[in-house]
Amino acid sequence: MNGLDWTVLICYFGVMVAIGVWSHKRVDNVSDFFTAGGKMPWWLSGISHHMSGYSAVMFTGYAGIAYTYGITSFITWSFPIALGIAIGSKLFAPRINRLRSRLHVASPLEYLKNRYDLKTQQALAWSGMLLKIVDVGAKWAAIATLLSVFTGISLNQGILITGAITAVYCTIGGLWADALTELGQFVIQLLAGIAMFIAVLLKLDDKGIGIASAWDEPALQGHDKPLVAQYGTVFLLAFLFIKLFEYNGGMLNQAQRYMATAGPKEAERSARLSAVLWLVWPLVLFFPMWMSPLLVESKKPDGSDSYALMTEQLLPHGLLGLVIVGFFSHTMAMCSSDANAIAAVFTRDCAPVVWRRARAWSEGQGLRVARITTVVFLGLSMAAATQVNSPAFKDIITVVIKWVAGLMGPMAIPMMLGLLRPFRRSGPTAALVSWSMGLLAFWLVNYPINWNVDGGVPLQYQVSIPLAVSLVLYILVGFLKPEDTPERLAIIDQINGDGDGSGGGLGSAAAAVPTPAGPVDDVVRARAKD
Repeated sequence: MNGLDWTVLICYFGVMVAIGVWSHKRVDNVSDFFTAGGKMPWWLSGISHHMSGYSAVMFTGYAGIAYTYGITSFITWSFPIALGIAIGSKLFAPRINRLRSRLHVASPLEYLKNRYDLKTQQALAWSGMLLKIVDVGAKWAAIATLLSVFTGISLNQGILITGAITAVYCTIGGLWADALTELGQFVIQLLAGIAMFIAVLLKLDDKGIGIASAWDEPALQGHDKPLVAQYGTVFLLAFLFIKLFEYNGGMLNQAQRYMATAGPKEAERSARLSAVLWLVWPLVLFFPMWMSPLLVESKKPDGSDSYALMTEQLLPHGLLGLVIVGFFSHTMAMCSSDANAIAAVFTRDCAPVVWRRARAWSEGQGLRVARITTVVFLGLSMAAATQVNSPAFKDIITVVIKWVAGLMGPMAIPMMLGLLRPFRRSGPTAALVSWSMGLLAFWLVNYPINWNVDGGVPLQYQVSIPLAVSLVLYILVGFLKPEDTPERLAIIDQINGDGDGSGGGLGSAAAAVPTPAGPVDDVVRARAKD
């Protein structure tokens, strides 16, 4: 990097902070901070939903998969995400929006107190927050890895720089700042991705290699196969099922995008836009990665530095700075949205349970706690990032695929399936058994069993078995011990009812005060009288 690249990077950081300051004017209460007051346009929500699913892991971990195996990086990652979101646009997006518009909640988990019970809500909330600390930690480590390639600064310094900048704008402006910066980041990503795509095409042309003939090169032998090695059919099916839950709200931050739109139809349109972007745009981003074995030689065994090396070699200064900004934009988009989601869960779901004074917070007090929680979460995730590549967590892609994907199912299944009428018989017993046994299955498969299997348990089973255990138990226990009380059925009816009627607004006083799902209690009582 030279002075021009640094100028581009510093200007980007300045714009992000400016957007946060401007968004501060749109945040008057907790609901504005967490769900944009239900006033976000569907197209902005869709772009924000799309961008909040990226991070620099794509340019490190998945770049390594592309360098090593080829197109399976697309087939087993962005394709199942696109398909999962497309399915979720009908199945989950409208229902999650009704959590805000009809039940007046500001956290995706807030409704669980009445759908199941307080114990279930707290189990899912606390475990979800802990998992997110690890997940976001991997994202900080990924961007710090890239930054170290370009600048030579240490990983810990890179983590501190990116985390501090993100903390400023997302703490000041809440979800509005997240969405608006993600819009700007999408434009930057578009320009940077196209620049890299063209640079690779020109370099291949210099070598006399065309797009079609490139796959016949010895360095790309077998790279045109969609499913290879541990990324086989079982892994693809498991990943599709996982992403169906994760990218439609199971990891919380995407659920907020659905909640932020004006109504269920807008949430559905938002999800469809995100699905299309996930299907089309990653093809442009992945193409240079697929071609990277023809252009660079990775210095790391997993190929995670291949994209950064290629960027340094192919792009002139200025454009290099733009692509580096693109790396930052991915990670900051995801991490800021995660921070906002976790702050919502703590402020709305956890604090009122563990601290009695939290039940009487004013709007201003709730908003201050939300901002403090955002900073604390970012700090904890940055601390976790320093442990990536340690014996406990191993490398970045292991954290993202094994830990996050493997643990997400047990936490997301009770939350997501609890929205749907066919699973109305599953109550708190089913939810807690599903959650706890899924976590136990993860530990058994990844540690005791893995230690005693020659060569270890294959990755596809490390990822899929915890989810399968949780799903089966959630359905089975619900069948054997149905807990579909009138109060719980009233919640399900509210979530599944047709139409866009809000039954109130997020601007109500009930939504602004972070009591533990009090507005949902009111809905239940009203429905029970009918």
